[in-house]
Amino acid sequence: MIFNTPYKTPDTNKILINCHIIDPKTKYEKKGEIVIKNGKIIDFGTNIQKNYNINNFDIIDCKNNIVCPGLIDIQVHFRDPGQTIKEDIVTGSKAAVSGGITSVVCQPNTNPVIDHTTTIEYLKYKAEHEAYCNIFLYAAITKNMKGEELSEMGLLSKYDMVVGFTDDGLPVMNSHVMRKALEYAKMFNLPIAQHAEDLNLSNNGAINEGEVSEKLGIAGIPNSSESTIVARDIELVKQIKSKYHVLHVSTKESLEHIRNAKKAKLPVTAEVSPHHFTLTDTAIYDCDTNAKMNPPLRSETDRKALLKALQDGTIDAIATDHAPHEKSSKDTSIQKATFGIVGVETLLAISLELYHNKTLKLTELLAKLTCNPAKIINIPRGEIKKNAVADLTVIDLNKEWLINKDKFHSKSHNTPFHGRKVKGCAVKTFIAGKLVYDKE
Repeated sequence: MIFNTPYKTPDTNKILINCHIIDPKTKYEKKGEIVIKNGKIIDFGTNIQKNYNINNFDIIDCKNNIVCPGLIDIQVHFRDPGQTIKEDIVTGSKAAVSGGITSVVCQPNTNPVIDHTTTIEYLKYKAEHEAYCNIFLYAAITKNMKGEELSEMGLLSKYDMVVGFTDDGLPVMNSHVMRKALEYAKMFNLPIAQHAEDLNLSNNGAINEGEVSEKLGIAGIPNSSESTIVARDIELVKQIKSKYHVLHVSTKESLEHIRNAKKAKLPVTAEVSPHHFTLTDTAIYDCDTNAKMNPPLRSETDRKALLKALQDGTIDAIATDHAPHEKSSKDTSIQKATFGIVGVETLLAISLELYHNKTLKLTELLAKLTCNPAKIINIPRGEIKKNAVADLTVIDLNKEWLINKDKFHSKSHNTPFHGRKVKGCAVKTFIAGKLVYDKE
């Protein structure tokens, strides 16, 4: 197993051979080669290797595996700065590329919060000198994420790595503040991403409100805590027509609001996390606090609604909400344990279950991991075309393996998927043509 950061050493030009090339955006799918020069794709297709002097290129055999655009995870918590006992830019990005992810969007609930140029300058330096993948950011909507006063959104938007705004970890509860945020974000053509939760309805709940919470005697979080905020925000979007993105949607009621907004041609998008379309709140029985996250795992009815929404396009993207925590944060009661699980190293394998069980076609699934998230945050990634940056993931669709938290590259191991048998993994990850991860 080999890891390289994109910046440390000069790179070579390459020809990837024996590729099963899939570009979800154009639905291009053929066996062939990909030619990379100076970090960009200069050619791809069938029998094109003969057009180039192979002495000028490194030849990399992809062994008839899938080669697709690099995966893009638009919701991660790398805990940097301020909580680096849990994760940091280096370990988080290393974990990401081992899962085939080439770009991530870090959330602003760090310490200090990403609401000031000083914090962004720090992250910009670390991203350019230490990260294994591309690092993008959501800057905070409000100062110190208190939900009261807007951050300097115009100033923060000038950084290329800032691709939107959110107070993720917390909702923007104040409707007037949310309206002003949407108005300002529209000026900069950036999305507002909402952690949709009415804190009054959640009322310090720990897991989903339902049969499991009743049986365990634990305060529950109702579906309405999410859906009421989604409904309110979409009403504001109707007036302002600003880009609005729902983070980690989890309930059937929220999906109906999003579906109706899309029918009305509003600029509304949504993402789902793998744990929400895979597990239900009954996972608490087996996984205990490693099945505690926010929003919580919901009912089987909600899970099935998420699968339907993935199929019909109501959900645009799959994102992990990678939320690492040290062991002591989880080794306590369900009520007191921290919310969140790690996800970047299991994103691909868990998502591929949707392909293997015929919920989604492979191109449909890969679109939700590549070109769709790229479109949401408006970055020039997520497709295979001439002159595109050569961010690529090589996937062995048929490799069977057991998820083992003890082999994670993340600092934290809080996952409900430990011991799960899965099929498919990333075997190589390229960023700007550089091989940053090679499983073999």
